[in-house]
Amino acid sequence: MLAVARDADQQAFASLFARFAPRVKAFLIKSGATPSLAEDCAQDVMATVWRKAGQFDPTRASVATWIFTIARNRRIDILRRDRRPEPQDLPWGPEPEPDQLDAMVLQQDTERLSAALAALPDNQRALIERAYFGDLSHGEIARLTGLPLGTIKSRIRLALEKLRQTMT
Repeated sequence: MLAVARDADQQAFASLFARFAPRVKAFLIKSGATPSLAEDCAQDVMATVWRKAGQFDPTRASVATWIFTIARNRRIDILRRDRRPEPQDLPWGPEPEPDQLDAMVLQQDTERLSAALAALPDNQRALIERAYFGDLSHGEIARLTGLPLGTIKSRIRLALEKLRQTMT
């Protein structure tokens, strides 16, 4: 791995590829991917290993851990992408007018949610607003606020639990 990172050594990468590509593919299949998707994803993972070899730090992780972390993250990205509706699946034209009862229930739920958000501690409410209304990732919020990522996640989790309890 160090030869790939330091010298862009193609022979060293060929050895890495031969060793890890089949294992990555098997890992992806075991995690629920189809064989063809696992093959494509494994190819993509190994291409990422080649491109980002300079980012590998042997003091932080082994080569296998680093490669399988890339594979796991790529699998998560694929799952997220597959859950998004395709444009042809989206409805076209005006949506039917909602039933008055549904509109009233939605209005009441909105008011309850607003009150529940207002009841949260300021530090939790601000993070919820940035994450859900500002459409920021937890990492982006951590960079903006200067708070540790774990603190951001804990506060958001606590706030969501309080909101769930209030809304049920």
